[in-house]
Amino acid sequence: MSRFWSDIVHRLTPYVPGEQPALAHPVKLNTNENPYPPSPAVVSAIRDELGEHGESLRRYPDPTARVLRETVAAYHGLTTDQVFAGNGSDEVLATVFQALLKHDKPILFPDVTYSFYPTYARLYDIAYQTIPLDDAFQIRIADYAQPNGGILFPNPNAPTGHALPLSEIERVVASNPDSVIIVDEAYVDFGAQSAISLINKYPNLLVVHTTSKSRSLAGMRVGFAFGDAALIDALNRVKDSFNSYPLDRLAQAAATAAYKDDAWFRSNTDKVIASRERLTAQLTALGFEVVPSSANFVFARHEGYDAAALAAQLREKEIFVRHFRLPRIDQHLRISIGTDAECDTLIDALKEILSGYVG
Repeated sequence: MSRFWSDIVHRLTPYVPGEQPALAHPVKLNTNENPYPPSPAVVSAIRDELGEHGESLRRYPDPTARVLRETVAAYHGLTTDQVFAGNGSDEVLATVFQALLKHDKPILFPDVTYSFYPTYARLYDIAYQTIPLDDAFQIRIADYAQPNGGILFPNPNAPTGHALPLSEIERVVASNPDSVIIVDEAYVDFGAQSAISLINKYPNLLVVHTTSKSRSLAGMRVGFAFGDAALIDALNRVKDSFNSYPLDRLAQAAATAAYKDDAWFRSNTDKVIASRERLTAQLTALGFEVVPSSANFVFARHEGYDAAALAAQLREKEIFVRHFRLPRIDQHLRISIGTDAECDTLIDALKEILSGYVG
């Protein structure tokens, strides 16, 4: 009964994740999952961790995820104390909000962006201000030159797919030495430049990653933050005051193996990038306007055809894309990149729908 709720619960508008359809074979292009499986080494690592009878599961996992953090630190040219591991990048971001962003001044993030940002800000009672993207859905770094309690943005941005060059990211980090700058790089491996290379130069920079997208481990829930050791220490203080064991044994083993098989990772991302360019051309040929994307999705609209109606008709054909009923983007569809066969199924369905469309 709601009378037992804390006051803040009445004021929350929870994040709404993409639908997980209970169908045998949906064409699922709505949650930006990787269409390809993880490295076979991941499956082997999980089996090895389980053992013959799953005996390892009776023991707690390493609360520091030391082996995983050492592996990822070496991969990115960092030290282990510059790496924080959490239960998916969403939990990592939640920890960031608690540990680094509650100050007197409001934090800044784009008006069209990952919708968990305002959710976390409200949950943790953090003042925030949204900064409008320009008419092409791009972040204008000059707009962030104002007093703030921290700056947060995805690169590439979500749900638009636009990416900032590294030089622009460095501008905002360098011009805000007294604020923490968080760059959420959930989709960076599909064509953008990572800001991890700037970490040793700027102690106010924190970069967040996930294994859910480019390493095909959405089901494992493993995410990271990379930054100066003092920033990572703040995150660990919050983690150890809330949940000292966020990553289970299987997740740690799986993510470690995924990072060690770099060839598999690069092959998968190359395939997704090629499919993205192919799908962009197909959508453009159908009259869609497609925002240039550096992510594993495209953001598209068709003038004269209602986006919500298109999404609903695709759903009837068991093809799922994402539609946001939000200002500025309610006529766009965010379409995850599937296999070429899945993308072809989408295109064939759109041809059929558009040919008989009644708005």
